[in-house]
Amino acid sequence: MANDLRLGLNLGYWQRDATDATELVQTAERLGYDSVWTAEAYGSDAFTPLAWYGARTSRIKLGTSVVQLSARTPAATAMTAMTLDHLTGGRLLLGVGASGPQVVEGWYGVPFPRPLARTREYVEIMRKIWRRAEPVTSEGPHYPLPYPGGTNLGKPLKLITHPLRPDIPVYLGAEGPKNVALAAEIAQGWLPLFVFPEKIESMYGPSLANAGPGFDIAAMVLVVVTDDLRAALDGVKLMLTLYIGGMGAKSRNFHADIIGRMGYAEAAERVQSLYLAGRRDEAFHAIPDELADGISLVGPLPRIRERLELWRKSPVTNLLVMGPRDEPTLTHIRDLVLG
Repeated sequence: MANDLRLGLNLGYWQRDATDATELVQTAERLGYDSVWTAEAYGSDAFTPLAWYGARTSRIKLGTSVVQLSARTPAATAMTAMTLDHLTGGRLLLGVGASGPQVVEGWYGVPFPRPLARTREYVEIMRKIWRRAEPVTSEGPHYPLPYPGGTNLGKPLKLITHPLRPDIPVYLGAEGPKNVALAAEIAQGWLPLFVFPEKIESMYGPSLANAGPGFDIAAMVLVVVTDDLRAALDGVKLMLTLYIGGMGAKSRNFHADIIGRMGYAEAAERVQSLYLAGRRDEAFHAIPDELADGISLVGPLPRIRERLELWRKSPVTNLLVMGPRDEPTLTHIRDLVLG
């Protein structure tokens, strides 16, 4: 149980037509938020906005939620992370994730299979790079160093720049039980996208059993402060419609799978079928209100305060709130979470 929750702000993707969030991030820092997080898919990258906000703040931690493994080699991610960590005084929290086959194979043009093995190898190489104990080698098979073949001139190398921290915290974005178990084994934290706080123990208890002391479960949660509960729930349902229905193939949709493990497998299958058939309004209405309510914090402040107790009683240690874009709302959430 995590009675003392930390609080972060998740900005998601940077959008060209969005206003610069610097003022919002500076406000979150001033209000005592512990971290701010950015994301990437197949639009903006996660590191550049984070560097922008890091240059304009001094204390708040800077997290990626998440950078995609297939977008960069382990060495490229390790170099970028080391550089950003240096420039911001050791504030980086490096969240990485395997993404899904549609993006990995359709956007990056590399194979998706064996994401767990690739993740383990990727993290091991990054840590070797940061430690600088010796020139980096890896037997692969996913990221062999030096590359076997080619010109046969590759040789093991050591990072030129000494990292500010040789142990930059690594978080894994994970949804399946095996992925979560891997996060508990090799990472400092886990970044779940959808969390139903009353169900997290039954869904992931065995996966989290080997987590070390201080393991951070940094859960993303949509927060909407409003007196119009119906409109707020519909906003959550609209987001779920996209993720369950369209963020993945019919035969392989990790978001639909996790909703199924929450106890809504029949609803998830119906939503996906309707969405892929072009019947998106029906897909929206097929999402149960209790599911939308269970994974979010929406409604008037007293209702959010009451439902926040469910999160305090769960294994979650860090709330990464999505949605707030003004100082009064950030202040209300800060007061509810941190007291």
